[in-house]
Amino acid sequence: MTFGYIRVSTDKQTVENQRFEIKKYANKEKIIINSWIDETISGTISPSKRNLGKLLNRVQKGDIIICSELSRLGRNMFMIMSILNNLMERGVMIYTVKEGYKLGEDLTSKVLAFAFSISAEIERTLLSQRTTEALKRKKNEGITLGRPKGRKNTKYKLTGKEELIKQMLDEGFPKSYIYKHLNVSSATFYSFIKKNNLDFHS
Repeated sequence: MTFGYIRVSTDKQTVENQRFEIKKYANKEKIIINSWIDETISGTISPSKRNLGKLLNRVQKGDIIICSELSRLGRNMFMIMSILNNLMERGVMIYTVKEGYKLGEDLTSKVLAFAFSISAEIERTLLSQRTTEALKRKKNEGITLGRPKGRKNTKYKLTGKEELIKQMLDEGFPKSYIYKHLNVSSATFYSFIKKNNLDFHS
């Protein structure tokens, strides 16, 4: 399927300019747009709290997302790179009208995907380091970490990673990306975030 994605920051802006640009581009490329997703919201908001998040969870390999420009996906480079990297890893193509990108089809896409993956890995490492430092501070302050003794822990793989998961959700990582990165099943991940009240990003 092909999706047209439109985002404006305020209700004073019209979505019709972007819709016109995308339609014109689609006609030129002989592409039929099957569904439109539009929203009026700041690009600084996490994708999981936007209609974009629903779109990211919906698309499948071979699908195409067309937007007027990459800045419609987010307001900072890391958020945009994270989204693009996730989509290209899943075989979803992203076309932009103004820049003329067709990410996911050519060598340039592979180079960009490599750069995106490195940037994402650096950020994940920094997140992990910040979480580790925070846990050390809590331990030094005498705060008991982990589960109470004697309590059965069925989610031991994710215990202690609450802060990392929360930060990744806040920064717009799709949930499917997070549980794959943490090497756990989707059932384990969703059960864990629900049990620990981390499911407010849904």
